[in-house]
Amino acid sequence: MTDPEGPGLILRARWLVPVAGRALAGGWLRLDRGRVTEIGQGPPPGPALDLGDVVLIPGLVNAHTHLEFSLVDRPLPADGGLPGWIGHLVALRRGAAVDPQAHGRAVMAGLVESLAAGVTALGEIATALHPGGPAITPRLRLYREVLGLGPAALPRARAALGPSMAPDSVLRDAPRIHPGISPHAPYSVAGPLGLHLVAAARRRRLPVAMHLAEAVDEARLVDHAAGPFRALLEGLGAWPDPPPALLPAADWITLLARAPRGLVVHATFLAEAGHGALERLARHRHRLAVAVCPRTARLLSGTLPPVARLRTCGVRIAIGTDSRGSAPDLDPRAECRALVDAGLVSPAEALAMATVHAAWGIGLERVCGRLAPGRPADVAVIATGPIPTPLSSIRRRRSWPPSSAGTWPTARCPADRAGAGLRAGSWRSGSRSPPRRRSPRGVP
Repeated sequence: MTDPEGPGLILRARWLVPVAGRALAGGWLRLDRGRVTEIGQGPPPGPALDLGDVVLIPGLVNAHTHLEFSLVDRPLPADGGLPGWIGHLVALRRGAAVDPQAHGRAVMAGLVESLAAGVTALGEIATALHPGGPAITPRLRLYREVLGLGPAALPRARAALGPSMAPDSVLRDAPRIHPGISPHAPYSVAGPLGLHLVAAARRRRLPVAMHLAEAVDEARLVDHAAGPFRALLEGLGAWPDPPPALLPAADWITLLARAPRGLVVHATFLAEAGHGALERLARHRHRLAVAVCPRTARLLSGTLPPVARLRTCGVRIAIGTDSRGSAPDLDPRAECRALVDAGLVSPAEALAMATVHAAWGIGLERVCGRLAPGRPADVAVIATGPIPTPLSSIRRRRSWPPSSAGTWPTARCPADRAGAGLRAGSWRSGSRSPPRRRSPRGVP
């Protein structure tokens, strides 16, 4: 076998799906010093590591996560829709605050689970800067979450957006973290604060992400200062007097488009939000993407994301899992299956949503999302399931169980260790050595 520190490592598989081109039966790719140097089909040009009945794809990109809730065993009750669910979430967060180590443990658990699902990059909404972790970790676009409705929100925002949020900065102990800013949602961020946050993002050349139109009652609060969200905020002691100046989803879309890149999260009821929100999304499609979280939408609103309607805007649609507070796991493939099973997208379209579109949405399209010569070696290896077609793992509910994928970033590991126990995983630039792991049961 070829030493990846030397002239290169050739990987061969039953299928190669680069996303940037057509699927290749019996495909192979050559990796050299953390980059893809060649892609082909048929007999490889030299000694190769044959991975057998697997599919090589770009590392999956989870466009929207809240890793701080990764230790939650099951989704929280959704009685009362999104406002009722938020009440349960706030109680959970306040309970976790008594243990100062809980946040770090939850984040690390989420990173490990993501790696096991074949995820190599995430768009993470964070209420605090994440602690440093091991060298083997997904790349993070870390959107610093800011919320506030009263006059004290602006000083808190300035403190939250400190030196670590400078352009292209990374955290000292976590070199794979890229900063961003997240005004939380229209029901939790007053207009003046939103203007400040987007201006800061524009000045520092940072991307932004925001929850928009996640519930139909959101527009009622914004337009009439009434409804379940008003009751929720008053109960939490977060509704100021006088009432705050809130912006409708359409105005937020225009505002987010001022940043270098913007991610609209959920958008389940964007058409119902009024004020021409869909038209504005179409107008700004070259700067904005939408991240949908199908299982979360189904839990909190009883419906799946309006994918067909969003497509009419010409906007890129990405896949996210949200958190374990609203989904049973952090596997983007399960979100893809929810859309495919409902007939809303094809398996190929779902894969694009979980790779190239998600990478663009979080502003990491230069380092992940597709495979091509000259691109980073960000590769996931996925078991094909009982029907060995390139996208059978998305199409068939039982052919892609959570245990059949994982990530072993091995761009710099010795070749003998690279092949040990591999049935699914990723070779990623800048990694050192893979964790030792047994092949999952049931994986061919």
